[in-house]
Amino acid sequence: LSGFYYVDSGNGTLTQCRARGRFRKERMSPLVGDWVRFSGSGAQGMVEEIEPRRNSFIRPAVSNLDALVVLASGANPVTDPFLIDRVAAIAGNQNVPVVLCVNKTDLESGESLTHIYRHAGFPVFPTSAASGEGVDALHEAVRGKTVAFTGNSGVGKSSLLNCLAPGLGLAVGEVSEKLGRGRHTTRHVELFPLADGTCVIDTPGFSSFDTEQMELILKENLQYAFPDFAPYLGRCRYHDCAHLSEPGCAVLEALAAGELEPTRHASYARLYEAAKEIRLWEHKQP
Repeated sequence: LSGFYYVDSGNGTLTQCRARGRFRKERMSPLVGDWVRFSGSGAQGMVEEIEPRRNSFIRPAVSNLDALVVLASGANPVTDPFLIDRVAAIAGNQNVPVVLCVNKTDLESGESLTHIYRHAGFPVFPTSAASGEGVDALHEAVRGKTVAFTGNSGVGKSSLLNCLAPGLGLAVGEVSEKLGRGRHTTRHVELFPLADGTCVIDTPGFSSFDTEQMELILKENLQYAFPDFAPYLGRCRYHDCAHLSEPGCAVLEALAAGELEPTRHASYARLYEAAKEIRLWEHKQP
């Protein structure tokens, strides 16, 4: 926050740290979720080393996740499936499991989103921060893990986290009825350890515009970031099949047979078109 990193040393206190200048030269910054070595005493310190990461992301800027919890809503603001698919593909590209939480079921069941992603093989939890529906089941699914909560602004992420851990007291924003989007109540990334060994990372909400700032996946790797495509890969007529319009494509045949969700393939096609513009030497890893 404002150039400072707050490090939990394990004794219940936070040390406010700066990062060594060499990290900037190495184009590497500490992320929430990192294990680090730091120097200093009392309330001030310096991040000296960043331990090797299991995974890391640009947006949300987090690392070492056991799972990514993507929040969505069938109520205002209604979540575009492409937003879910973009984030899920980024996680899938790093083999990080995705859990989908369809929130605000007290206002709208979110049945369409629930059907799409259960059919695609994702664990889906319909929840309501207002009524408490599904909160215990979601908590059980992430118990003992380090997970980040992310989603478009206004889906009730802070409200749901307050249900999971009432002591957090996170600020809750309102949704604009006219614009159909929420205000950004969370402006930084922060990890909260819960009493049962679960660590939840709260992240700022994003808009459809923000997805353009997320990392892209090389077109050759994109098919593997969609786990529902897995049963059909390697069965196409052409070994370099892009799964867009090629004859003898097993993915397209599965789509036509209703075995794949149309919105999932539409998101894949949209991401593939963007990925075609990436030059390998320009590809940035988080």
